Amino acid sequence: MNDIVYDKGRVASFCDAVFSIAMTLLVLEIEIPETQKIYDVGIMELLSNRIPSFIGFFVSFLVTALYWVSHLRIFKYVTKINDKLLWINIFLLLFVVLLPFSTALYVEGFNTNGPFILYSINLTCIGVFNFLLIQNISKNEMGKLGMTPILAKWLKFRSLNAIFVWLLSIIISPLLPLTARMLFVLIFVFQIFADRCYFKKRMV
Repeated sequence: MNDIVYDKGRVASFCDAVFSIAMTLLVLEIEIPETQKIYDVGIMELLSNRIPSFIGFFVSFLVTALYWVSHLRIFKYVTKINDKLLWINIFLLLFVVLLPFSTALYVEGFNTNGPFILYSINLTCIGVFNFLLIQNISKNEMGKLGMTPILAKWLKFRSLNAIFVWLLSIIISPLLPLTARMLFVLIFVFQIFADRCYFKKRMV
C-alpha cells in the first residue's frame, strides 16, 4: 500500500482548482444590495455597512493566496506522491475549503471574539498542514530538483511564521481584539525579512 505513487499532475491540478474555488467563494459572502436600497440609503452608506465583509474578504483572499503560492513553490520539488503526502495535502485542502464558512462567521460576528477565534483556528490549521507538507517534501526530496537545506529552512520559516501570527492573534484576542485583527500584517513583514535572509545566504 505504501508503494503506491500518484500522478503529480492530477494532484496539482486538483489543488489549484480547490484553491481557486475557495478564493472565489469568499466574494459571495459580500451581500449585493437591492436597487431600491441604493436609491433609498445611498451607495456610500451601503458600502460602509459592508466594511466588515470587505475586511474579511481581503484578509482571507490574501492569506489564501499566500498559501497557494507556498503550495505552488514547494510542489515543484515533488518527484513522487505517496499516501502520506497525499493525505497531508487532502487535509490542507479541507481547511482551505472551510475558509469561506469561517470568514462568513467572522464577518457576521465582527465585534465579538468567538467567531474571530474560530476563524483564526481555521487559518492556523491551514498553516499547520502547509508546514507538514513542506516538511514532508523537503525531507523526501532533499538533494533532488534543487532542494537544499537552506531552501528547506526558508520554506519552513515562512510556514511557521503564519502559524505563529494566527496563534498569537487567538491568545491576545480577548484582551486586545483590535490588535489581534490587525496582526495578520506581520505575516507579510516576517516573510520580507525571511526572503532577504534567504537570498543573502544563497548568494554566499
